[in-house]
Amino acid sequence: MRILVLAPHPFFQARGTPMAVKTILEFLTARGHEIDLLTFHEGENVEIANCRIHRIARPFWIRNIRPGFSIKKVVCDAFMFAKCLRMMRTNRYDLIHAVEESAFIAAAMQSISGTPYVYDMDSSLAEQLVDAYPGLQFAFSALRRCEALAVRQSLGVLTVCAALEDVAHGHAPGTPVGRVEDTTLLAPAGSHSGNGQSADPPLPAAVGSQSPVVMYVGNLEHYQGIGLLIDGFQHTLARVPAAHLVIVGGLDDDIERYRRRAQHLGIATRVHFLGPRPVASLDGLLKRADVLVSPRLKGLNTPMKIYSYLDSGTAVLATRLRTHTQVLDDRTAYLVAPEPQALGEGLVHLLSDPGLRSRLATEAKAYVQQEFTPEAAHRKLTSFYTMIESKAAGTKA
Repeated sequence: MRILVLAPHPFFQARGTPMAVKTILEFLTARGHEIDLLTFHEGENVEIANCRIHRIARPFWIRNIRPGFSIKKVVCDAFMFAKCLRMMRTNRYDLIHAVEESAFIAAAMQSISGTPYVYDMDSSLAEQLVDAYPGLQFAFSALRRCEALAVRQSLGVLTVCAALEDVAHGHAPGTPVGRVEDTTLLAPAGSHSGNGQSADPPLPAAVGSQSPVVMYVGNLEHYQGIGLLIDGFQHTLARVPAAHLVIVGGLDDDIERYRRRAQHLGIATRVHFLGPRPVASLDGLLKRADVLVSPRLKGLNTPMKIYSYLDSGTAVLATRLRTHTQVLDDRTAYLVAPEPQALGEGLVHLLSDPGLRSRLATEAKAYVQQEFTPEAAHRKLTSFYTMIESKAAGTKA
């Protein structure tokens, strides 16, 4: 089949949704499909066999597009709609694979050309908008109806977690729904990088080789709970004064904002910001930590980092919210209420109990190796797309 993939974000960037899209592209091309990818103007070009990357023109002043909803993304989505319309007029596609809000573009294209689409639901758009802009609560039911329409008109919905699977089923019980969770990004044991050199960056000199290390890896958007983490770590230092918090990832303005927060709390010498690091560094970073933390405050989808955290052999602490508990439980992670004292005390408990850390890490690694490997994701994708290909062929009959 010839498939148009719509990815309404910068591609490629080493973060959750673009990495998931890259996996989809590699999967579809490996099945023999010819792919055109339409994405934003920002991002790195990557070489994928049988996949051509098309980008929107840069709209006005727009650059540095962040994860989540923004006016910048709305403008870029409008440019994407226009370019998608031109591509549909000059090419014949058998299927559109639409990621996140581009499902609405795909639905419009279907009404014009009859081309069916798959809705790749990485998040609930209605929930995301209201979380970002609480003033839109009055429009939540209307937003949900729009989301439901996109689900009902699709050939099938691909979700990344149980919560989104429930959302899709609730919108349209008769629409096929597949669930393919993200996977660990760590290389299998015994594998080596292609250049034979360690890609693991050193931690700051202030972090001694025996210092207890709490680590967060990911973007620094508000919903990730970095403010909660820093506030909670202040409680940790009262009991474990030798501990250090290492935060990996984030844009410069986010880093500066949270650095000021740590300074205001008087703990800046114990909070270290490494900025973005390549995926090749992830294994060494996670293994250097004593505790890996995911303090997320909002969202339905499970953070992609969780799967690598679980695979690392390092104990995990996370907030007891469904974004985490649909994957984690008390056997595989230390779960705490999303408030500073509970998080700080949880870190104290873990840092003070090597046996507990070891038990959690062992259970977690066995769990992720069984359920969340690239091989497991491939099996689930194969099952979903075998059904989609059959339905798409039926629409042409």
